[in-house]
Amino acid sequence: MLADTPAQQPVNAILAPEPLIFVDLETSGANFANDRIIEVGLIEVDANGAHEWSVLVNPETPLSSFITGLTGIDDAMLRSAPTFRQLAPALLDRLRGRLLIAHNARFDYGFLKSEFARLGVDFRASSLCTVKLSRKLFPEHHRHSLDTLMMRHGLRIAGTRHRALADARALWDLWRCWHRQLPAATIESAVAAIVGRPELPPQIDPALIDDLPEAAGAYAFYGRDGRLLLSRRSSNLRQQVLAHFTPDKRDTALIRDTWQIGWRAAAGEFGARLRQLELSHSIPEASPTVGDHAVQRHTVANGLCSWQLRQQAQGDFRPQLVFAEDIDFALADDLFGLYPTRREALRSLRTLADAHRLCHRQLGLEETGPGEACTSYRQKNCRGVCIGKEGVGLHSARLLTALAKFRIRTWPYQGAVVLIERDEFGMREDLHLIDRWRLLGTLHSEEAVQACLGDGPTASRFDPDIYRLIDKVLQAGKLRVRPCPGFSP
Repeated sequence: MLADTPAQQPVNAILAPEPLIFVDLETSGANFANDRIIEVGLIEVDANGAHEWSVLVNPETPLSSFITGLTGIDDAMLRSAPTFRQLAPALLDRLRGRLLIAHNARFDYGFLKSEFARLGVDFRASSLCTVKLSRKLFPEHHRHSLDTLMMRHGLRIAGTRHRALADARALWDLWRCWHRQLPAATIESAVAAIVGRPELPPQIDPALIDDLPEAAGAYAFYGRDGRLLLSRRSSNLRQQVLAHFTPDKRDTALIRDTWQIGWRAAAGEFGARLRQLELSHSIPEASPTVGDHAVQRHTVANGLCSWQLRQQAQGDFRPQLVFAEDIDFALADDLFGLYPTRREALRSLRTLADAHRLCHRQLGLEETGPGEACTSYRQKNCRGVCIGKEGVGLHSARLLTALAKFRIRTWPYQGAVVLIERDEFGMREDLHLIDRWRLLGTLHSEEAVQACLGDGPTASRFDPDIYRLIDKVLQAGKLRVRPCPGFSP
């Protein structure tokens, strides 16, 4: 079914200061990566009037009973409908050059971008979210769902709720209602604050504004030579990146020196932290944007080391410095602490020894002759294992107690696991595939997970930063963990 109605009477410039398009989509689900558009409803508004267009879209996959119950659209209705590929040229022509207005615009814009991306089309548009606009215009209210707004303003849905054209009409009705209630300047100011069109320095591609997603993730500013100038994570990439380009910040050294901006979106805080690590250790590509698929960090600090407890005799445990270049820290047992250099490891062990009155000679921090007291004992900070006043077993027990909080945890699973992270809107799901503290990839479908597992053991090295992030999220228990068929490294 395709509906195309002629334009109504001309619209004055206050209602349409620029070409607008009110958009609503019905979809097979809420996940950009896996679900598809099943209906498009548009109201094109400009000086010539308001023009309606709607069409059912064959998603080439069966609908769930939930979606059919919500929208009234079933598989039989979609079987003869055109596919998105067939509709794409006409739809792109209608969207081009207009401000895209939608309720929860992140949803509709994200689905359009994903559908066009499947066809190799880089879709970009300025968008305005009517949820955000309502919050700005009426901050005294706490609820801003479409049903709530229609009821609050005394409006009725012209058609069936949860059908694309009816919901797009509702947005156009809201737009006109708000212009009757409020001064045009108030609405224009709120729209400008939401859409965010700051003036970018000439060296930065202006397409940046349209590309930035309203999603969690991380971003980085790079200089002309690729040098990292700034790396941060954010719960809203678009909002935080564009905040750097407000008039009061435009003339700062950071903005003058920035030539490229990279970002990677994520479903939540854990993914954003991972993305920040990736951006901090990557060289930007020629394009100012960086895709949001995980890129492995293969670099490990050359001097990365740890203390490993080894038994020299019965009950006599002593620390030995081991390096990540020589053994795989992801598999080794009895490791304590992660240090970027040998010097830092020695400094840390000395501090620990002094705090717990441990023997410097027994720890290998100094050499003395047989039966000779260590320097720490002479300073009354050692209990005398070096001269036989304390038993070796007791000293080893105290050493284990002192080191306990620095222990590198053993991988708690039989093999690889998937950490499942979803955004607060349920529109993005990141599948973090992890094995032995190593991130194999952040994926978006079960097929991709299985393909990655099928590649066999990973060659990536242990990364201390990623280890700490994974360990923290596992202990917090906030993400669902799904074990996978394991494989040995």
